[in-house]
Amino acid sequence: MPTRLIRSVHNLTPHQQGGVLTIGNFDGVHVGHQHLITKTIEAAHARQSPAVLMTFEPHPFEFFAGDNLVIPRITRLREKFCALSACGIENVLILPFNQALANLTAREFVQTIIVGALKTKHIVIGDDFRFGYQRQGDFALLEQMGKEYGFTVQPTDTVMVDNERVSSTRVRQALAQGDHELIKRLLGHPYTMLGRVRLGDQRGRQWGFPTANIYLHRRLTPVKGVYTVYMHGITPKPLPGVANVGTRPTIDGTKTLLEVHLLNFNQDIYGRYVEIEFCKKLRDEKRYANFDLLKEQIANDVITAKHYFKDSM
Repeated sequence: MPTRLIRSVHNLTPHQQGGVLTIGNFDGVHVGHQHLITKTIEAAHARQSPAVLMTFEPHPFEFFAGDNLVIPRITRLREKFCALSACGIENVLILPFNQALANLTAREFVQTIIVGALKTKHIVIGDDFRFGYQRQGDFALLEQMGKEYGFTVQPTDTVMVDNERVSSTRVRQALAQGDHELIKRLLGHPYTMLGRVRLGDQRGRQWGFPTANIYLHRRLTPVKGVYTVYMHGITPKPLPGVANVGTRPTIDGTKTLLEVHLLNFNQDIYGRYVEIEFCKKLRDEKRYANFDLLKEQIANDVITAKHYFKDSM
């Protein structure tokens, strides 16, 4: 059964109320999140009731940072929904994170949303879960209010990788460091981005390195630089390539763009929706003194990428 996307509590139906709830930002949907979702689904099946995952848009740190945002999201909303769907959760409820929601005390959040809108009977949460105004709510408060309002609360254990807690912060750090082996263990799969191939300025084609241009629709990106990648969604087998994520400083670019040059492939894929899998970071993006130096570096990147894929076969 496909996962249902519910935008705001006003769109809840009786079939989505009175069940099992889990709550969080779920940025990256890492293995810790996946464990929490599995426990939520198990609890819902045991009670023969609906499973609902509640998350927020925008991410609270984006809302509070405003124009001073310094933390990149791992997954934008569409990517997060796809990852949550892959976990098998029945319903995903998106709460618009605005000033009114931020101002709710922990008790008000429970009364109006958890009990009032969702009529929740059981909650499954992570051991570090905090909620409400200034993050004042915690597991103890939920347990106390559960006795008042007739719901139960189930904590889940911390998931560890290499004797260290899995968290979205740790995933961001691994992405920034280009540690893609660690990223696979934290996410349970390689890091990917989704997007639609758009028409660019054709500069790469003029230089002999045509690129698929993908706008990222995010204020900041957790990956920057040049990578070996696979493109999924065009042919039955993923297509190898070399990608640049950045603003293209040599040509005075301003918008962050994902550009992918596919190796030994030259078909029109404009408008196609694709998934880019990041394999290995080759280098940081940099400004070159002239286009000739940039073209020379791109040619070297393509050679390096071809060796990478040859060696990994």
